[in-house]
Amino acid sequence: MSTRALIILTGASRGLGAAMAAQLRDASVRLLTLSRRPNPALTTGDAHAGGLNEQWSVDLNDGVGASRKLEAWLGQQDRTQYASVTLINNAAVAGRAVSIDQEDAESLASVLRVGLEAPLLLMSAFLRATRDWNIPRKVLNISSGAGKKSLSGAAAYCAVKAGLDHLSRVVALDETLRANSAKIVSLAPGVIDTDMQTALRESDPNDFPSQPLFAEMKASGQLSSPHDAAARVLAYLGRADFGTHPVADVRDS
Repeated sequence: MSTRALIILTGASRGLGAAMAAQLRDASVRLLTLSRRPNPALTTGDAHAGGLNEQWSVDLNDGVGASRKLEAWLGQQDRTQYASVTLINNAAVAGRAVSIDQEDAESLASVLRVGLEAPLLLMSAFLRATRDWNIPRKVLNISSGAGKKSLSGAAAYCAVKAGLDHLSRVVALDETLRANSAKIVSLAPGVIDTDMQTALRESDPNDFPSQPLFAEMKASGQLSSPHDAAARVLAYLGRADFGTHPVADVRDS
C-alpha cells in the first residue's frame, strides 16, 4: 500500500504558499504547484529527499483553463500510487487598499477571479476527478480574518474571503450527501508577515483607514513568519478531526 500523499498547491511562489511548498518537499509527498511564476526553490522534476515536485506556470485569472488542465491531469494519474489526495487553494490577490470607486474594473475582477472563482472551479474539478478514488480526499482553502472582519479599503478582498468561507460550508454540506465524501475546510492562518502585509502597512491611511492597525501589528510583534504559519496550517491539515468544522482558524485550535 502506498504511503505517498498527492498534494496540489496554488500560489506557491512566495509568502505562505512558498513556505508550505518548502515544508512539503518530502519523500512521502508528490507535490504539484500552480503559480503565475515558478518558484526557483522548487525545481520541476526535483527528487529532493526522494519526493517528486512538478510546477505549472498558471494564471489563475483563467480559472476555467486551470481547472480543465487539473482535471485532465488527475484523470491520467494512477490512483493506486497515493495514500491520500489534497487540494490547497492558497493563491490570492489583495488589490490596492482603496475603496472600490478608486480602483479599476480589471483589478477588482482579478481579486475576485484569483481568490474566489479559481478556488471554486479547481474544487469542482478536483472533486469530480477524484470522486472514485478510494482514499482520503481533502480540500483546504486558505481564508483570512478579513472574511469576518470588515476592513475599510479592502472590500473586494474581504468579499473574497467571506465567499470562500461560505463556499466551503456549502461544499462540505454537499459532500456529506455523497459516497467517498471529501473533507472541506476554509482555514484562517493568522496574521503573517508577507509582501501583502507590507503593502498594506505602506498604504496611504487616507485611502486605507485600517493602515494604522496593520502597522501596529508589525511594530508589536503580532505577525507570524511564513515558515511558522505554514507549519501550523500543515499541522491542521494532518489533524484527525480535519473537516469537522468547515470554517476554522489556526488561532482557535
